[in-house]
Amino acid sequence: MAASVLAASVVNAARLQLGRRARQFSAILAKDGYQGIVRRVRLKASDWIRPHSVVWSVFPEDVMAADLFRPPVTVVPKIAPGEPIVVNWVMEASGRGSGGHTTTCRIIKYMERRGYVNRVYLYDPFGGDHKYYQRISRDYYGITCEISDVRAGMKDAHAVVATAWPSAYAVYNARCSGKRFYFVQDYEPFFYPVGTNSVLAENTYRMGFHGITAGRWLAEKLSQEFGMMTDFFPFGCDTARYRRQSSSKRSGVAFYARAGTPRRAVELGLLALELFANRRPDVELHLFGERLGNLPFKFLNHGLVTPAKLSEIYNRCFAGLSLSLTNVSLVPFEMLACGCIPIVNDADHNRMVLDNPHIRYAPPTPHSLATALEALVNMPDFEATSRRAAESVVSASWDDAGAAVDAAFRRALACSV
Repeated sequence: MAASVLAASVVNAARLQLGRRARQFSAILAKDGYQGIVRRVRLKASDWIRPHSVVWSVFPEDVMAADLFRPPVTVVPKIAPGEPIVVNWVMEASGRGSGGHTTTCRIIKYMERRGYVNRVYLYDPFGGDHKYYQRISRDYYGITCEISDVRAGMKDAHAVVATAWPSAYAVYNARCSGKRFYFVQDYEPFFYPVGTNSVLAENTYRMGFHGITAGRWLAEKLSQEFGMMTDFFPFGCDTARYRRQSSSKRSGVAFYARAGTPRRAVELGLLALELFANRRPDVELHLFGERLGNLPFKFLNHGLVTPAKLSEIYNRCFAGLSLSLTNVSLVPFEMLACGCIPIVNDADHNRMVLDNPHIRYAPPTPHSLATALEALVNMPDFEATSRRAAESVVSASWDDAGAAVDAAFRRALACSV
């Protein structure tokens, strides 16, 4: 009797699950077609086959070696008259197209022109091929100085610079001489949900490094919340690559849509574009950053593009949606240089760093962003606005950023000797 009751219970549970799955299948099929089914199957399969062990962004042994309550004593060599300043830069291995690496390498090349001796040390806990990333550093990012693996140790220098939170642990633990600096381009704890990585990233601001930050917002945040000594450099714009073409015919809106970068609020931007597309179906929508699948509106799917192609896209657009929930990206100034007006989510950190009267701000809601896009597309004298916007960043040179970093190094090193 008990066995038959149990069997009936199992059959009823199976019937309920089969009914639920059948209704779910039908609903997905009606809404998204067979492609929707395929996407969900692929998602489940990828979750099943992925490794379930912890994937570290930093060598665990580097974290364990970093006792923040017993900071290592470092020697800062004196700079002899006429002697070049020697800087060790510890950078994560990166493929092509990283905005953070692009900025760091621009500064390194500027320092070289100023007579510095630079060395780059790659930090790669993922076990990549060192020669491959060395070649990318040279061919794509234009680095000509010595490039080595940080795990083999660093030579003595006047300055040793962390460029991202995992590399900060290597800099903290390093035995070489040199004043410790932290080249900070964003508030990296915000890159993660609250958890181990967010805590490990935050702890790097307690390592006693001298911060050199991208823009004033980060400098003030790190100084006020962690007591760091900080300097900052202004954002520049590569106006040789990004510039307004007066003959361009504008018919679209651009959006940096890279779903793997949550701080750029891609989902919010896509909701805004859906609303905008319903209001203005005649306006082309240009998405770049990565290849996206089906969306509920028509769009041009550019994927990852070169700077030359990106300049061409901006010159085809009235406006560009550039969202940032942490420190701003390079995108707004590059859009401005091409006469494409950026719409940015309204936030103190964005206004403080960008500080440009031609940028339009909107509350971070889909309707507000869509309305701001529509207002720009409907603007009666857009050409004059576009021209003035491009002129506003002509003097925003990366040399100014480099000069600010150079001055920060020299001040901090002079105080240490």
